[in-house]
Amino acid sequence: MSTNTVSRHHVATREQWLEQRLQLLKEEKELTRRGDELARRRRELPWVRIDKEYRFETPDGSKTLAELFDGCSQLLVYHFMFGPDWDEACKSCSFWIDNVNGVDVHLRHRDVRALAISHAPLPKLEAYKKRMGWSFPFASSYGSDFNYDFGVSFDPKDLDGGVVYNYVKQKELNEEMPGVSAFVKTDDGSVYHTYSAFGRGLDRINGAYQLLDLTPKGRDEDGLEWPMEWLRRQDQY
Repeated sequence: MSTNTVSRHHVATREQWLEQRLQLLKEEKELTRRGDELARRRRELPWVRIDKEYRFETPDGSKTLAELFDGCSQLLVYHFMFGPDWDEACKSCSFWIDNVNGVDVHLRHRDVRALAISHAPLPKLEAYKKRMGWSFPFASSYGSDFNYDFGVSFDPKDLDGGVVYNYVKQKELNEEMPGVSAFVKTDDGSVYHTYSAFGRGLDRINGAYQLLDLTPKGRDEDGLEWPMEWLRRQDQY
């Protein structure tokens, strides 16, 4: 992380600044339209039916994946890095939850249930939530294949040879990795997996990143610990 000192930068007149700003605005609009198109194509991806019965521990008892929807037809899951044997959660994942804490209330108005699912046992999750002051709902996948099946938890003995994360086989991974997955439940109660993103694909759900990208120093992440540096080095979408 760099210091608070801001180094010298190119200085221009207001007119010169405006000329370059208008050119950048044109490119920003093109990026926005491209983002809209990608969002449309994301929604058009085919669905994959979930036939395995996963079970999760929640503060309200044991739940199936279908029951996690809690009255909504859409489910958005943040795969939160917290291993069963860890003393505390991933700092970067905690940064992400800090940026979405409370948003679940608003998503419900759009028929979306949002929650975090972690591999750690529920008592550890609840204790960490209390420590962090979060209201965002959590569920534990401890004892379930869910994290393994969705490519965010790995057997440590497999890591040296490489495992598939973000749809490609790669090394230098942790036994727990971050991700986000979307699901839909149809009128007959069937559950389908519709989308997942990993690596830097998670950037879009971090509101602080969107704000930092507007500042002169940007995200200011030089020297930050894994996984930030690893994601940049691997150029992981």
